[in-house]
Amino acid sequence: MNFHEVRSHFVISWLCILTASQLILNSMKLLVIGHSVVDAINYKKEKTIKPGGIFHSVLALESFMNIEDEIYLCTALSKKDEYLFSPLYNNTNKKFIAYLEEISQVNLTLYDDKEREEKYSSISPNLELPQGNLIDFDGILINMITGYDITLEQIHKIRMKFKGLIYFDVHTFSRGVSKDMKRFFRPIPDFYKWAKNIDILQANEEEIKTLSGKLEEAKIANELLDYGMKIVIITKAETGAIAYFRENGKTESVFNVAKKFKVQNSVGCGDVFGAIFFYNYIRNKNINQSLETANKAAGNSTTYIKIEDFKNLRNDVLQGLS
Repeated sequence: MNFHEVRSHFVISWLCILTASQLILNSMKLLVIGHSVVDAINYKKEKTIKPGGIFHSVLALESFMNIEDEIYLCTALSKKDEYLFSPLYNNTNKKFIAYLEEISQVNLTLYDDKEREEKYSSISPNLELPQGNLIDFDGILINMITGYDITLEQIHKIRMKFKGLIYFDVHTFSRGVSKDMKRFFRPIPDFYKWAKNIDILQANEEEIKTLSGKLEEAKIANELLDYGMKIVIITKAETGAIAYFRENGKTESVFNVAKKFKVQNSVGCGDVFGAIFFYNYIRNKNINQSLETANKAAGNSTTYIKIEDFKNLRNDVLQGLS
């Protein structure tokens, strides 16, 4: 073997090692925490039973992430309802999934012109969190699907063990529970204690009002940033989303206008938004780009009627961005 052949062989070997190393460096491990819920959806006199809750966050991530990435799922299932979730959850690392006699079930009544109504037939207890070290994860996504997913003490323990990014979707934490198990918006008691453990917060226009005594969105966001949050995101349905953050000590904001889609199904739209924003922000630390990608993903998801349609999510979003 002459010098040039040796050199060529060495370069090819080195490139193979470099490529493998890049795959390892670029792979991502996400811990996703939240209740799995059985959704009974009522819309225009039609009723359907579907997997819900954290299912939508996992569905978005599985449909969008790279093949070398991995989801560790912390949730609870029941044997009788597991069939709804297993086709998707079997693609995740399930070591943190617990089993209960019954998981949360919710009746969702959807409207075209106002906030949906939620009535629970049961609510699962707070989840058992992973024990030990969390440093191997690139990010932790907490979605308060029922509002009882984790406790203040638990999120504080997560924060003490994990110095990476923690994403927190307020979701149904913003709603109290009446005697007949209906959910209603109310101020979250002592939310500032939760806020100190969160890096990125997501809320819609109604949920954000439950986090502070202030009335204006910008003032609420500024208060939350004072507690140490890095980004506060307010989703505005078909209008788009706005993100507040600090730059050189000053509160700034960026608004991304959502593209118009023919909505077929809006359930889980906010969960898709949060999962895709968080995934992209961990990758690129670019708020503008992550906001746009999340908006596109959430919008495209509303056009999907079947779960199988989500196989098109990544391509649909990337084509929309080009």
